[in-house]
Amino acid sequence: MKLTNIAIAAGLAVAAFGIGPAAAVDISGAGATFPYPIYAKWADAYKKETGDSLNYQSIGSGGGIKQIQARTVTFGATDAPLKPEQLEKDGLVQFPTVIGGVVPVINVPGIKAGELVLDGQTLADIFQGKITKWDDEAIKKLNAGLTLPSSAIAVVHRSDGSGTSFVFTTYLSQASKAWADEVGAATAVEWPTGLGAKGNEGVAASVTQTSGSIGYVEYAFAAQNGIPYAKLINRDGQTVAPEAANFAAAAESVDWANTPGYYVILTNEPGAKSWPITAATFILIPKQPKDDAAAAAALKFFSWAYAKGDQMADELHYIPLPDSVVENIKATWAKDVMGADGKPLYVETK
Repeated sequence: MKLTNIAIAAGLAVAAFGIGPAAAVDISGAGATFPYPIYAKWADAYKKETGDSLNYQSIGSGGGIKQIQARTVTFGATDAPLKPEQLEKDGLVQFPTVIGGVVPVINVPGIKAGELVLDGQTLADIFQGKITKWDDEAIKKLNAGLTLPSSAIAVVHRSDGSGTSFVFTTYLSQASKAWADEVGAATAVEWPTGLGAKGNEGVAASVTQTSGSIGYVEYAFAAQNGIPYAKLINRDGQTVAPEAANFAAAAESVDWANTPGYYVILTNEPGAKSWPITAATFILIPKQPKDDAAAAAALKFFSWAYAKGDQMADELHYIPLPDSVVENIKATWAKDVMGADGKPLYVETK
């Protein structure tokens, strides 16, 4: 998705794809903007192959959670996983789709992608308004040999309830005690400084248009639009770039099979190559859907995506889930998602 389209999507606050009159059932989803690029690509390919359509509203994780709790969509999408007790309370099943990375994006004259290096404490101090100039001594110390301008830093953050914000603020809370004590981690926080923008699309557009700015987006939004990013110093003290191999490194130690509700946080994981702001993104679907046909069609779509969507995920710098995890997810569907007749709603036939 090019930046022009991103700006349009941000302005409308809604991004829909694949709405077709020939669809046999109405599959509707809403939520996280983090996975929007891959969900859009999967939906386009799925429609071409099957003729079935999907309508996904990219409104942020907070909106996705609210809509599925209200049962106004077939599925919700969130980057901030719900805890098992919340899933039980809401009657929902949760499963991951892909893994990706959140990356600090910058617009600093003379600084190219990957040239600037930051650590978690410095990043937290910038977003807390404690570091206000690009040539601050803390930034210069991490970037010997790089000429930094003596200009103000313009912070851009999300204005909507956002799983990307949850992932980002979780990392800042792990890196900075002051951030943890004074701001915390959530889909929406009281930002100490900066201007808000809606969705990953809105943050990407604002950073691109504002000289001296810094924001945070899912990596595909930076890569597809050529927005410069900062490298980070990870938990092992290594300087790492936001790339697929480093997102995968952060996810290597996860025990999905024994984690109730697939509730996994991947920020600040150990490992020399681990990108410190890595995250999985999740789907929420009712245990007992209002519309059996639509819910079954949604599970069929995600089954297709697991089987045929890996290369498309790779092209957008997401990490596909291992086959063993996909098999666990399908077993979860068969065990926990029931139709009106009390039988499993979707069981894959081979």
